[in-house]
Order: sequence, then structure tokens, then C-alpha cells
Amino acid sequence: MDQFLRLGRVLFAIPMIVFGLQYVSTGKYAGGLPPVAPWAPGGAPGAYLVGVILILLGTGIVVGFRARMAATLLGLLFLLCAIVLHASHGREIVQDGTERTRFLEPLALAGAAFVLAGLLGPKTSARGWETVTGGLATAGRYIFALPMVIFGLQHFEFEKFLVSLVPAWMPWHLFLIRLTGAAMVAAGLAMTFNLLGRLAALGLAAMFLVFVVTLHTPRVLAAIHNHDELTSLFVALAFCGASLVLAESLEDRRGRAVV
Repeated sequence: MDQFLRLGRVLFAIPMIVFGLQYVSTGKYAGGLPPVAPWAPGGAPGAYLVGVILILLGTGIVVGFRARMAATLLGLLFLLCAIVLHASHGREIVQDGTERTRFLEPLALAGAAFVLAGLLGPKTSARGWETVTGGLATAGRYIFALPMVIFGLQHFEFEKFLVSLVPAWMPWHLFLIRLTGAAMVAAGLAMTFNLLGRLAALGLAAMFLVFVVTLHTPRVLAAIHNHDELTSLFVALAFCGASLVLAESLEDRRGRAVV
């Protein structure tokens, strides 16, 4: 198993456990907490159930217990939440950047989970399951990459707001926001068409890691009981891990097969 996959699966799965713990500790859905929309039915029992599922699936991926099945089920959960719940508010997704992000984040993470499932072994002997996981892994690259393009474009659309989030000690705030947006668009397109896709995915992973260290961690430490800040930190960490998983799946110059 390649070093990108070993690290990526852990950085991807740990946030799933944290999301699960948040659902269990609060007993409710919350805006920005993937994968369930805050207005979804189910109340506290639904939140507890989703929390337990996320904890179990995330733990399975980390420790390697039926990890391939866990990643597949995780991807299906996130995909269903994105399509059945979030996408049902289509007008808000088109018109509101926050709702658009809340739809695209679980969608992109679903794609990463499918790619992870395709990379994990051992291979099952059931041909039907093998076909399903292989097909989902192939689709997962596009499901992950295309939202990156939209996230990048949103950096230009909402640059005035995003500038306010850049730490004060950093120079050239507007330039950094536009550079980040351009980099995300370029990385998303590179992964979609697999043109320097592995390099783009590694660059994306590094960028999300920088976000975790320089932006989200200080904000969490400054507001330690703020669940929104904690969620944002682990969403960024999940995308860092997801990007490493994509890097492992993409073809390099030595002819590695694309998942």
C-alpha cells in the first residue's frame, strides 16, 4: 500500500469519526456538518443513528476492518444525503453559496470514499461486488474533482467575504484568495482529465493541510466550544486525506493504472 494511501485513508477517516461524535454529542443535525442537511427529518434519533454509523465506518477504515466495504457504504451515505436531501433544495444551491457548499462537500467526499474503496484490498471474490466498487471508484474521481472547480470559482464570487477569513499576519489577502481559487480550479480540471493529475492532487492536499494549520486550528483554539469551527477544521482535514487518496489513484508518468 502506497504511502499516500496509508496517510490519506487515516486523514480522511478520522474526520468521519469526529463528525459522528458531533452528531451523538449534540443529538441534532447542524448546518455545515456533513453529510446530513440541517433540516432533514429524524430529529435526535436520526442524528444519533447517523453518528453511530459514521463512527463505525470511519473506525473500520482506520483499523482496516472490512475497510473496503466501509468506504463504499460511507460513499453511498454521503452521496444519498447530497442527492436526496441537499439537492432537493436546488434553487437555494444555485442562488446561495453556503447551500451550494453544503451540497458539494458531501458530494465530493462521497467521490473520495468511492476512490478509496477501489484502492483498498483484499479484493472480494464476489464478481458483482467487484464490479460495483470498481465502477463507483471510476466515477468517484469525477465526483470529487468537479466540486473542486466550483469551490475554486466561489473564491472569486465571494472574495470579499473570504478575505476577512485570512489571518491578519498573512500579506496580500486578496491575492491569496484569488490564487487559492485559481489553484483549486486548475487542480479540479487536472484531476478530471488526468493531466498531471497526481501532482495536482498532491498540491491540493498540501493546500488543505495549510488551511488546517494556519486558518482552522487557530480559530478552533480561539473558540474551543464552537462546533462550527471544529467542523470546518475536520472538513479541511478530510479533504486533505481525500486528495492524497486521489493522488494514489491517478496515473503517473510510469504508467500506473487509473482507478
